[in-house]
Parts: sequence; structure tokens; C-alpha cells
Amino acid sequence: MASVLVVEDDQFVRSALIRHLTEASHTVRSVGTALEALREVAHVGFDVVILDLGLPDLDGAEALKMLRGITDVPVIIATARDDEAEIVRLLNDGADDYLTKPFSVEHLSARMAAVLRRSRGAAVGGEPPSRVLQVGGLSIDPLRRQAELDGTALDLTRREFDLLAFLAGRPGVVVPRRELLAEVWQQSYGDDQTIDVHLSWLRRKLGETAAQPRYLHTLRGVGVKLEPPL
Repeated sequence: MASVLVVEDDQFVRSALIRHLTEASHTVRSVGTALEALREVAHVGFDVVILDLGLPDLDGAEALKMLRGITDVPVIIATARDDEAEIVRLLNDGADDYLTKPFSVEHLSARMAAVLRRSRGAAVGGEPPSRVLQVGGLSIDPLRRQAELDGTALDLTRREFDLLAFLAGRPGVVVPRRELLAEVWQQSYGDDQTIDVHLSWLRRKLGETAAQPRYLHTLRGVGVKLEPPL
């Protein structure tokens, strides 16, 4: 079971989330403002944060950026907003997942379970390999969860590292998007946009673009592969 922080100012929604999560044997703390959330996260080790965007003191999107400055705890956004551009921005800013209100408790449970599996290292493709993966100038240590490009450390989020390590374990192999969702995101279905967002983020950190790839190559309608530059 998990330690969960619920950040929600609507008392009705907050109470319902607390009740459901407690009944599922999770340990739950709750706050109604962004500043309270930052204080809680700074002093308590949570397994996952459920973050509302419409907070009274600070927009949840800004709160997410501030959270990412102090912790890598998985964050699930719970929002009534369904604007696609904003969802992409939230993923870019470090959200691990998002749910659009209203959502069922079953849906929340499934998303939480997937996020927790990933964060607890329930294994990208099984137990991480003990050897350091080398692809061109890329060096990836799955056990230490460290990656370098040409000797310079890469500042990667947990999901970015998992995606890079999974592809690096299969250099030159085109990995279908469905397999990436299943192995990296631990989901049997999902939105390709999630993969595209994280690929875009990885490319920026690798100093490349989709139009001018060096390591990451997308084959439209097929999948993604990682290979050393020519």
C-alpha cells in the first residue's frame, strides 16, 4: 500500500478521495492549498501525490513546477480541464499522469497502481540489467539510474530515464509504441501523445530534434528505435 498526499480544495471531492484511498488501505494525508502541499512534501516521504489544478492560492500547474524543484515523487494531476495543449504542458513540466474530472474511483485506482509500479521499479522489462548500457556516446547505468552523454551527466526525470534505458537495452531495434506503453508505462492502452511528449523532452536533452535525429528515430506508424549516430 502507498502513502498518498491529496491536494484538493473542494471539500466534497477531497473527502471522497480520502475515503476511497483509505478503504483501499493507503495512508492518506490531505491539504487544500499549494503551499501546504509543498510543506508536506518537503517534510514527509510520499509515494504519490494527487494534485488538483484549481487551488485557491496558486495554480496547480505552478505548484507542479515547484514540487519538481524539491522532489521526484510521482504526481497524478486531477483536473476538470481537458485542453490538450495544457495536458501536454503538464506532462512536459513533470506530471506522471493525469485524470480529467469527473473520474471513477476504479479509474483512479488503475492509474495509481500503474504509477506506483513504475516508481517502485517494478521493472522496465523485468529486473534492470547490472551492466552499464553503451550506445554511441550514451552511457546508461540502470542500477544507479544515471545517464551520461559524451561524459556529461543528463538530468532526466524518472520516466525519461526508464524510456531511454528500455530503448538502450535494444539498440537498433524498432520498438512498437504498444510495447513502450506496456513496458515503460505499464499500461495495455493509452495515448500515443504521452510517448511523443516524453520523446520530445528526451530529444531536447540529447541535443537533437525529430527533424534532425541523432539517437532517437521515430518510424511513423511503426515505432521508435535508439541507435548511435552515423
